[in-house]
Amino acid sequence: MSTYDQVEIEDMTFDPDTQIFTYPCPCGDKFQIYIDDLYDGEDIAVCPSCSLMIQVIFEQEDLQEYYEEAGSQPPAPVPVAA
Repeated sequence: MSTYDQVEIEDMTFDPDTQIFTYPCPCGDKFQIYIDDLYDGEDIAVCPSCSLMIQVIFEQEDLQEYYEEAGSQPPAPVPVAA
């Protein structure tokens, strides 16, 4: 999979109400990714208006401050039946 760019999480804008990180896309829209997707290991933010994608560079522990800002907690692990 080819990405348009790599972006540090600190360079993205976080909306605590929607819990979405955004970053400007060259097409005029914004790349978007949910904090829970990042927590689950997804690191590709997509633009809803074009085919471009960016890779978000972050450490798992970076997310805690954003969860606190949003007044929420990371999702609980889902038990898997053996």
